[in-house]
Amino acid sequence: MKVRIRGLLVIAMMASAGCSSKSAVTSADADTGTAFQGGSAGAGMQGTRGYGFDEFQTGPIGDVFFDYDSSMLSPEAQERLTQNAGWMKSNPGRSVLIEGHCDDRGTSEYNIALGERRAVTAREFMERLGVSSSRLETVTYGEERPFDKGQGEEAWAKNRRAHFVVK
Repeated sequence: MKVRIRGLLVIAMMASAGCSSKSAVTSADADTGTAFQGGSAGAGMQGTRGYGFDEFQTGPIGDVFFDYDSSMLSPEAQERLTQNAGWMKSNPGRSVLIEGHCDDRGTSEYNIALGERRAVTAREFMERLGVSSSRLETVTYGEERPFDKGQGEEAWAKNRRAHFVVK
């Protein structure tokens, strides 16, 4: 009986953590307020390292991934966006749609807003690198279009992303 109660308490705590709306900011861009993750390589990507995300890099530009409940760009995400911006500069006739996605934890409303923050953060970073805002469109899908429908950190990490669709 005690084990069952403890298990229910753990599940309840995990569920309430999934609805959290707090977001830590380690530093912010002075012009836009966009948050960027500082620190050593790999900081801010604890949930996504080692999962073989090469499947997201099949096109000319690739996706970026985020920590749980965050829209901050890790060093790896900034590197990927720099590569994406380079491709955009080399292909001036192309534009992209940046889709903001989340895992399925949290409310639908919260995840729609978080997905929007992720897409906008990626767009603003690429704009600072010289990509015209007229070539970058954003949309949020929140948790509605998961890449991986599984449950658990490996699946959730794949779904916390800004996905790039070349037009």
